[in-house]
Amino acid sequence: MLWSQIVGTPPGAALGTFCATQGRTMTPDDLRAAPKPPADRGAAIEALWWAARDAWNQAHEAAQSDDGAPAAWVHAYLHRVEGDGENAGYWYRRAGKPAATGPLDEEWRAIAAALLKA
Repeated sequence: MLWSQIVGTPPGAALGTFCATQGRTMTPDDLRAAPKPPADRGAAIEALWWAARDAWNQAHEAAQSDDGAPAAWVHAYLHRVEGDGENAGYWYRRAGKPAATGPLDEEWRAIAAALLKA
């Protein structure tokens, strides 16, 4: 998906301090910097967008709104952020992913990179 499609502007149009990038898919850095959640990318990506803003409740709400494995993966990450390892473990199992143990920011990046490629 092109950046211009995600933010809903024509290719090459200015977007605040951002410029539409032609022919390039969104990266984790793009997601972190986006002024709003990307349209049509699903609840897991929306939840990651909110998580990047330290808006845990909104991120959790978005993750809970979808029963799929990607949202479960983000849901696990969010409970890890919260410090609830037992609940995080449940969601990692639902997502079919191993429980993460590294730095939270690295996990956010890994999830974002994987889901943005999907």
